[in-house]
Amino acid sequence: MRPAPTRCPICQSELTVVRLHCSSCDTSIEGRFALGQFSNLTPEQLEFTFTFVRCEGKINRMEQELGVSYPTIRNRLSEVIRALGYEPGKDDPTEITQDKRNRILEDLSAGKISADEATRLLRGEEE
Repeated sequence: MRPAPTRCPICQSELTVVRLHCSSCDTSIEGRFALGQFSNLTPEQLEFTFTFVRCEGKINRMEQELGVSYPTIRNRLSEVIRALGYEPGKDDPTEITQDKRNRILEDLSAGKISADEATRLLRGEEE
């Protein structure tokens, strides 16, 4: 069985599933059904995702299995993340300098800021 197409072959708009059928009992259900985010992935991206899950997200195992370099795997992973509607690295914590960290801890010790405020600042959240 082949995967369902996700784009119209004429205008390239997103297709909508409107009928589901059970070949076992011959039941059909009609309506408008979402395909889900993974339908946005190309077959190659979907295969990469399955490999990533099978390798438990361990890039060194991915390198061995796919026979490609670390940067290639990171690039392919970024492509998958974008195809799923996210921006790679967007949720990465902001690094703060050691000087800023020391000032925050000094302000906490002096009672100038609360523990919650210090925690937020140490996480790199805006002041």
